[in-house]
Amino acid sequence: MSRYVLIKGKGGFGNRILSAATGIVYAELTDRQPVIDWRDNTYDSTGMNVYKTLFDSPEMPDPESLNDEQSVAPALWRGRLGMNPSELISQFDPKKHSDPFIYRKYCVDLSRLDRETTVVVFWSYLPKLARLNRALRADPRFRGRSHVAINRDVLETWFRPNARIRAKVDALASADRRPLIGVHIRYTDRKTPLGAFERALTTALAKQPDAAIFLATDSGEVERRIRDRFPGVFTLAKWLPEDGGRLHNNANIPDATLEAENALADMWTLGQCDQLLYSSRSTFSVVSAILGSARGQRALDVERANPLLRAKQAFQRYA
Repeated sequence: MSRYVLIKGKGGFGNRILSAATGIVYAELTDRQPVIDWRDNTYDSTGMNVYKTLFDSPEMPDPESLNDEQSVAPALWRGRLGMNPSELISQFDPKKHSDPFIYRKYCVDLSRLDRETTVVVFWSYLPKLARLNRALRADPRFRGRSHVAINRDVLETWFRPNARIRAKVDALASADRRPLIGVHIRYTDRKTPLGAFERALTTALAKQPDAAIFLATDSGEVERRIRDRFPGVFTLAKWLPEDGGRLHNNANIPDATLEAENALADMWTLGQCDQLLYSSRSTFSVVSAILGSARGQRALDVERANPLLRAKQAFQRYA
């Protein structure tokens, strides 16, 4: 009888991709079929599984086919497999959406690889490979490999963007735009330090004055500022909220699926740049840095010396 890891999504692309990577590794460790379930309406309002729309992935069952399965862990998901984590948290723990430990209630116990149920549900807001370290060391497929290398392999297998996205990436990262510096600046619901990016970009251009600059940002204000201050800046044309609000899950977005594809084109283009300036505060940027590591990209985290951020990230890895 087949057994499955149903991998739920919550949050933006960086969070859900890195979280799903942990779920896929858990599936490999437990000899289960991973099933990625992004029916949560963040990037589409019709309830379809946008993962299958956005990525040319290996074959997997439709998550809807598992909705009525009764052999489920955690048991809280029994009869609710068609729901998403946000809905369950709103129903049972409405004041705990930001609790760093709440995912444990709605996620299979990562310390156990011996669940006998047909379906186990995996969900976390952030990647949790660190909580699988003991199992990774015991498995020859993963022993001695870094988390970056493991995540990179998962991305290459399970997160190949669809043909429309790949065409945009090929055009943006074309050979005639080399050397190419990629810059990702998140500046709406979670601001990264703009001054640190400007200083890093000034230093990078002093070393490579002929470099082109690919800017990916969720802020029209930031796009205008960087274009005004630096030469050779180009972007992917996309919709940006005039009020500076968050880009996705926005009631005013004209075409949620198109903008989801644009976001992934940004993410993958950043991974194709020769140099990446980013903040590890943003998981979107972290995915791009992992992609870039496959081609020897020079990546600079502008917040690498931030002790509070480093402490927070260490806590989040093991929480």
